Amino acid sequence: MDHAEARGVAFRCHRVLEPLHSFVYFAPEAEQALTEAGLRPGRMGYFASRAAPMGTVSAGVVAATFYNFNPELVARHIPRAWTLATPERIPPARMAAADAGLRRVLGEELITSPRLAEAAELARSAASACTAEGRPLYAGHAELEWPSEPHLVLWHAATLLREYRGDGHIAALVGHGLGGLAALITYTATGKGFLEPVAKTSRGWSDEQWDAGVEDLRAQGLLDEDGRLTPEGTALRESLEEQTNASAVAPWRHLGAEKAARLHELGRELARHAVAHGAFPDGIFAATRA
Repeated sequence: MDHAEARGVAFRCHRVLEPLHSFVYFAPEAEQALTEAGLRPGRMGYFASRAAPMGTVSAGVVAATFYNFNPELVARHIPRAWTLATPERIPPARMAAADAGLRRVLGEELITSPRLAEAAELARSAASACTAEGRPLYAGHAELEWPSEPHLVLWHAATLLREYRGDGHIAALVGHGLGGLAALITYTATGKGFLEPVAKTSRGWSDEQWDAGVEDLRAQGLLDEDGRLTPEGTALRESLEEQTNASAVAPWRHLGAEKAARLHELGRELARHAVAHGAFPDGIFAATRA
């Protein structure tokens, strides 16, 4: 496939594989497993489980690589998390949570199906073409051992592809001059991400900080008086997504158009089933995300 086609494939496959990874951030199984590993209930598990593959990094490193979280929120949990559970102990707990959560939202029939095994093989092949240069979150996760069961192979491959794309997205944000809060506000304004109250609370931004960010974006001509994207803001977000897709094509060019289309078909079936069976709580995402 040519580069333009690969950009479209990168976006479409991301859309169907992302829910198969990110459901774990909302799964009750995750809090249970991470608490049993020694972490405190609440947001500590998210920060520690996603950052653990990078080692005992500081709050500043986590805030930098996660990008749109308030550094004050990160600092409440990191580095204290490393005193409660070592980074070596956390990834197995997270994998156990993914195992239990996938069994719940997919069911044993799908978990053991040839279709899921095929999706796992294709996703792993795609992930094998990712490279670590300039992608710290991906690099950390890429050093973890691969699981053996197909549904966990699929989850780990989706995780690698997600972090690979995410690192590239942050590079695009930096290149376009959007800091973490501005990136979050403008993405929320597209109506494709979190609802605004969820974006604020989950990322740790106060109303005052959010409102100041909105005013700054208005002054730049990116938001209008109602907080919606201006034509300039829309063009900026579209440019960001285009650059993100462009930096994420390597796995999909490696897989090829036919296999990528098959993975999209299988991933869409699995993601829709997971969402329909409680992968995410209600009232979190904007309606247009679907």
